[in-house]
Amino acid sequence: MLDDRAPLHGSYLAEDVRFLLKPLTLAPITDTAEKERLIQTGQRHYSEMIGREQLPSPEYFSLFEQAVERNAACMARDVMRLARHIVAARGKDITLVSFARAGTPVGVLLRRTLAMYFDIDAPHYCVSIVRDRGLDAVALDFILSRHASDSLVFVDGWTGKGAIARELVRSLASFNASRRLTIPAQLFVLCDLAGQAFAAGSSDDYLIPSAVLNSTVSGLVSRSILNEQIGPKDFHGCLLYPEWQAQDRSRWFVEGIAQALQDDSDRYLSEPLPPHDAVRLRAKSQALLDGLARRYDIQDVNLIKPGIGESTRVMLRRMPHMLLLRNRTDPATAHLAWLAERAYVPIELDPALQVRAAAVIKTLGED
Repeated sequence: MLDDRAPLHGSYLAEDVRFLLKPLTLAPITDTAEKERLIQTGQRHYSEMIGREQLPSPEYFSLFEQAVERNAACMARDVMRLARHIVAARGKDITLVSFARAGTPVGVLLRRTLAMYFDIDAPHYCVSIVRDRGLDAVALDFILSRHASDSLVFVDGWTGKGAIARELVRSLASFNASRRLTIPAQLFVLCDLAGQAFAAGSSDDYLIPSAVLNSTVSGLVSRSILNEQIGPKDFHGCLLYPEWQAQDRSRWFVEGIAQALQDDSDRYLSEPLPPHDAVRLRAKSQALLDGLARRYDIQDVNLIKPGIGESTRVMLRRMPHMLLLRNRTDPATAHLAWLAERAYVPIELDPALQVRAAAVIKTLGED
C-alpha cells in the first residue's frame, strides 16, 4: 500500500519536504560520453541513465559559497515574490509540489515563508517530472489521497527553454482526463527566462546559488531516474548519497536564504510585484534560440541550453561543446568558467548575448 512507504526526507528536516522517490541501489552508472551517445542516437532516454556524481572540490565549494554570499538577498526577494504570487492566485489551501531537484530548495523555502509570513501550513512534496515521459502519476495519486486536487501548486527553480513547463501542461492534461480532475497546470518558478511559467520571482538570468551544486545542495538526493527498475506502482527512482553528509550544504543553504529574507522581510512584503510579461519573454527566448542555431549551424535546438542554470547542468552532467558568456569577468558565471577551463571546453564571449550564459552540447561525432 502507498501508505506503508517509509518517508524520505534526504538531509532536510522532516517537516520541510517529503521526497516521493524510490531509492535505488542498482541504478546503472553510465560513462558521460557513452550516455551522450545513447541519448543522441535515441537508444536510451536520458532519464533511464545516471552517472554517479563526484564530490565537488574545496575550490568549487568555495565558488558556491561566494555565490550564496552575492545572491542570497536576490533569491530571498524572489522567494517572497513567489510566495505572494501563490497566495494571490491560490488562497491559503496550498500543497507545494516541487520538481526534483531544482525545485526542491525553492519548495523548502516557500514552505517556511508561507508559514512564517502568511500563517499557512503548506505541506511540501518533491516529485519527478521527466521531459517526454511526464509527471510521476503514482506520486500525484499519493498526494491526492491526502490533499485536495485544487490545492496543488507546482514549483521549480527556473525555466530555460520551457520544456518542463510544457511537459507539465501535456502530462497533467492526460492525468486530469483519466481521473476526471481539473488540477491547474500552473508552474511557479524563481526565474522564468522562457515565459512559460504562470508566475515568477524574476525574469533576469541571475545565479540561483543552488544551481551550482548537485545533490550536496538538494538533500543528498540525485536527479530522478525512470528505467526498468521502476514498476507500475513505484515512484520514479533516485540515488542517495549519505556518505557525503559531512560535505552537505542543503540545510545550510536554505537557512541562509531564510535568514536573508528575514533581514529584509518588511520591504519584500510591501514592494510592488513586478508584472510578468510571458508573451514578451517567449518571443525573446525564441529569438535567442533561433539566433544561436543559425550562428552555430545547430540542427537540434535541444542541444542549446540558455541561462546560467541550464548551462551549469550541461557542464556538470553532459558533454559540452562550447560555453558562451556575455562577460568573462562576471562573478555570476565564475563557476561556469572554472568548470569549462578544467574540462578544456572552449569559451566564447558575446557581449550582445541576451542571457548571461548559454551552453551548447557536443553533437555526436564532433571532434
